[in-house]
Amino acid sequence: MSDTKAPDASRRSERSRRAIFDAALALVSEAGYAKTTIEGIAARAGVGKQTIYRWWPSKAAVLLDAFLDLAARANEAAGHEDARGGEGAGEIPDTGDLAADLRYVLRATVDEMNNPAFDAPTRALAAEGIVDPELGARFTEALLEPQLQYYVRRIEAAQAADDVDPGVDPRIAVELLVGPLHHRWLHRTLPLTHAYADSLVDLALRGLAPRA
Repeated sequence: MSDTKAPDASRRSERSRRAIFDAALALVSEAGYAKTTIEGIAARAGVGKQTIYRWWPSKAAVLLDAFLDLAARANEAAGHEDARGGEGAGEIPDTGDLAADLRYVLRATVDEMNNPAFDAPTRALAAEGIVDPELGARFTEALLEPQLQYYVRRIEAAQAADDVDPGVDPRIAVELLVGPLHHRWLHRTLPLTHAYADSLVDLALRGLAPRA
């Protein structure tokens, strides 16, 4: 008897999957999300469009998985290159100097936001997540929330070291740092620079400092 069971994740062709991810990211960067289609992704990847539809329900789902894969690979590469400490991949370094650690990670975030490979798909997913709550929730759960928790853990460590007011809500403290950065990126109000990231850290830490 022939096996008619639909292929699952373990049976997907890694080569085809990588080609589809690369094609989706490239097309969104080159033509924008609105002009990117499943047919275009399939043609660019050298696969049939039914292959894509068998694995993903929409181009938004393809782009989300492609972006999560891109972020995971970038995080892994950064983990291999970062010799600042023994933290797990993605964790904010804890050198004992909170300001320096936060400047380090916010500057890296600025570099990522200014990188076209990340900028275009991130904007597309952010916009699509507004009209597709399910996609938006998955994007937040799979990527944004884990990143925010890195900050939360670093703030909590700073509180334990008496570098941050113990009465501060760590999540609000994190939003003081990353909220303005994302606002400037999203609305393109002014350029994103390392100097701006440093200023955010300096201003936020004034408000987070322990009270005498």
